[in-house]
Amino acid sequence: MRWDDLFADLEGQLAAEVARELDAEVADRTRREAARVRLVDRLRAAAQDARSVVLGVRGLPTPLAGLVTAVGPDWVLVRAPGGEQLVHLPAVAWLTGLGPRAVEPGSEGSVEARFGLGPALRTLARDRAHVRAVLTDGTAFGGTVDRVGADHLELAEHADDEPRRPAAVRQVRVLPFAALAVVRPVEPGPAAADWTDQG
Repeated sequence: MRWDDLFADLEGQLAAEVARELDAEVADRTRREAARVRLVDRLRAAAQDARSVVLGVRGLPTPLAGLVTAVGPDWVLVRAPGGEQLVHLPAVAWLTGLGPRAVEPGSEGSVEARFGLGPALRTLARDRAHVRAVLTDGTAFGGTVDRVGADHLELAEHADDEPRRPAAVRQVRVLPFAALAVVRPVEPGPAAADWTDQG
């Protein structure tokens, strides 16, 4: 009888030790997996799940709320009440509403991984889009994206109610990507000027 009690006690201790080791291994693996997840992986999941988020963006006077519709390696496209906003991720100070899910880190593919802010802005330049660009210090400029370099864009500044033409251009301003917070296409016209043009 004593042997049975001794073996039962040893079995219980062994089972408890195995359970502790398993719990520690699961916790360690969970921490390692979480450490691999990037913000863009969580934003890509938000886009797949059609989640609305709120972003605190340097340069904007109020948080930006909207639906995440597309994500690049250094930008997120948010559909907000005022239209789509291309947000430069380094300008994002905080987010809410993101959700716990993330896509597998690195699963975006080589083409999508290279579709950074430059290629997104080149699309606006190709389309001769009238845009409003807000910098991280809150300064805003309106005009047409003329050219996009490796780390900057050239914005031909003109009034919101005029198309881009030589007589309408006040000046061409170079905006480094590092200074950009948000770029959004706007329809030409007086109603487009809802961000103060400080240029």
